[in-house]
Amino acid sequence: MSYEVDYYALGARIRTAREKKYLTQEQLGEICSLSTAHIGHIERGTRTPSIDALCAISSALGVSLDSLLLDSFDGADKLSHLTATLKSKDPEKVRRFITMVTAMAEKIDEM
Repeated sequence: MSYEVDYYALGARIRTAREKKYLTQEQLGEICSLSTAHIGHIERGTRTPSIDALCAISSALGVSLDSLLLDSFDGADKLSHLTATLKSKDPEKVRRFITMVTAMAEKIDEM
């Protein structure tokens, strides 16, 4: 499966998440050790962010990488919600849950 990143849409999602946190581009840049100009280019889709930059941005904004990269994927919001829900659960039960879901995912074509 091939997936092409829409950097304009990625930038728009970063901008929306930044604005929800009431951060300026300058503040986000300081948190992520990136220049304000670079944040602006990323948000406009005129620069391709590195993996390190994306990780720093997602961490600073408190959003998952998948929500930034894959929002066109129908299940992205559901996966983000599931991830947030599991954070507050017993780690051993979460591990067992993930093991079960992984086993089911491996057999999904047989369902």
